Amino acid sequence: MQPLAGKAILITGAARRVGAAIARRLHALGANVVIHYRDSSTDADALAAELNGERADSAHSLGLELAQTDGIPAFMARVVAVWGRLDGLVNNASGFYPTPLGSITAAQWSDLMASNLKAPLFLAQAAAPELERNGGAIVNIVDIHAERPLKNYVVYNIAKAGLAGLTRSLALEMAPKVRVNGVSPGPIEWPDDGQLDDVERERILAATPLSRVGGVEEIAKAVSFFFADAPYVTGQVLAVDGGRSIYL
Repeated sequence: MQPLAGKAILITGAARRVGAAIARRLHALGANVVIHYRDSSTDADALAAELNGERADSAHSLGLELAQTDGIPAFMARVVAVWGRLDGLVNNASGFYPTPLGSITAAQWSDLMASNLKAPLFLAQAAAPELERNGGAIVNIVDIHAERPLKNYVVYNIAKAGLAGLTRSLALEMAPKVRVNGVSPGPIEWPDDGQLDDVERERILAATPLSRVGGVEEIAKAVSFFFADAPYVTGQVLAVDGGRSIYL
């Protein structure tokens, strides 16, 4: 079954990891996907080629530095032009690095707010007319740390909390034609960026009732639920975190 057949969906930050899994999942359900990237053009092009090998003319890669929000309207016009429509937006692109109190800079604030909060707002605004025309949907990738802050990541925590608020606000603003929801991941396949050492990873797992790290496919399935199986759901943020958000 392909419940998303004929739909066109933009996924930001889709060249690797969670974003790539979301693109593959939505594509498997029949959607045509636009794979956004910032620096990872090689990975994005390879993913598009992979998906086009499964179904011709069904995936396209486009690059943009989302922090430059003045370029978003023109970028969105290019997205719509690929298949002549847009039915969905997944705001997945995200910056993530520590900003401990006492050393936070204005540049760090601007950078993390741009990728995690400002860009999703302006992408949604640019996409709104086309999404309204097609009865589309938006899914924002939030984070468990929107509600349970991660120590030393002050600005990231604030930005993701803002994204959760933006999800609910957009759901109100864009109703009744466009649904807006969020997926809030917990520990998902540790990135190899050296930010979390083995001790911290074990501490996180000890506070996760299901006692395991989640897979990127589990986030992708939650995203596809909102597009394919939730026509009467809007303004919600679904935790996909192994129960970590309920741990006291």
